[in-house]
Amino acid sequence: MTKVEQLKGTVIAAYRRYTLIKDVNNKFYQCQQRKSVGQVVCGDFVLWQKEDAETGVITEIEERHSILQRPDINGNLRIIASNIDQVFIVVAHKPELNEGLIDRYLVASENSHLNPVILLNKIDLFDEELFSDLKQRLQLYQDIGYTVIYTSATQENGLDSLTELLKDNNNIFVGQSGVGKSSLINTLLKSDARIGEISEATGKGKHTTTTAYLYPLKDEQGHIIDSPGVREFGLIKLSEQDITEGFKEFEPYIGYCKFRNCAHKHEPGCALLKALEDNEITQQRWDSYKRIIASLTESRY
Repeated sequence: MTKVEQLKGTVIAAYRRYTLIKDVNNKFYQCQQRKSVGQVVCGDFVLWQKEDAETGVITEIEERHSILQRPDINGNLRIIASNIDQVFIVVAHKPELNEGLIDRYLVASENSHLNPVILLNKIDLFDEELFSDLKQRLQLYQDIGYTVIYTSATQENGLDSLTELLKDNNNIFVGQSGVGKSSLINTLLKSDARIGEISEATGKGKHTTTTAYLYPLKDEQGHIIDSPGVREFGLIKLSEQDITEGFKEFEPYIGYCKFRNCAHKHEPGCALLKALEDNEITQQRWDSYKRIIASLTESRY
């Protein structure tokens, strides 16, 4: 009996009925998968067998070095994409800038050991006063040590800095629907990614990207994954300790509380509360931290 050759491939997108993969020669195939394989996601490296000139069967998922995941509508964790190096959190003034959502993405990134970068997009639509206000709000994240880039797909502002960061990495763009992820990727790649419009009726974005899709950068020097827009980003399945460690500026104080089981609420000798009192931690980020901790408790009931 002839042994079927096992080929290597990269998952471009995982749809309901089939998975689109790219082989080592950059040719695309529509693949089914064996039931024993498990959930295949965008960014996976897989082994597969060819059936004909256009189709195949995925037989194995190779080990993932990272994943980004979020809860689905039923509260179950769902992997968005795998084998990522950097998370680009795209925000704009409309839908309204939401620091709580940024913080949740940062916690998810830190817990997955991914490098997060914040992009303020659509700056061509800002007047001077609005731009100054948004920059001031995002300065908090720069003070912590995160990179913030100001971009415009229309006027191509900030794209040189962005391109340099993207190079030689597998990158995912995340954020609310309507912040311009697809149009930004469109401009970077000169591709035909679908571009959505802001809903005038609600001020919220229409979901234009329905599944994560991987695009190669020029000369295959890394990839960009465009992900479906979300209005919320839950963090169930993470422990309180995970959340604490997901706040980057807390790191110097973790482990230095007087009591080993300190809950960082009102205990004497709490190193985090002392850092808050000394303005080493901002009140805004502390309040965000407490809201996320509270949401963990709510999600268990």
